[in-house]
Amino acid sequence: MRIHVLLKPGAKEPKIEQSNGIFRISVKAVAKENEANNELIDALSNYFGIAKSRISIVSGFNSRNKVVEITPATK
Repeated sequence: MRIHVLLKPGAKEPKIEQSNGIFRISVKAVAKENEANNELIDALSNYFGIAKSRISIVSGFNSRNKVVEITPATK
């Protein structure tokens, strides 16, 4: 499953909102040395209740607009 994410780094409070198929995610980490991307993966892991290893950023590594892929669990 792929989701579209609008990331807001350096926020006062972390939060996740979803509307029209886009996740708006605020993280406290700043966009420096991949800190915000790592916190994004942590937030999505907690939100969906899955392992961080199942989440990867497909595009938008250096952008606020990202496409994130969530891999389904294998049996």
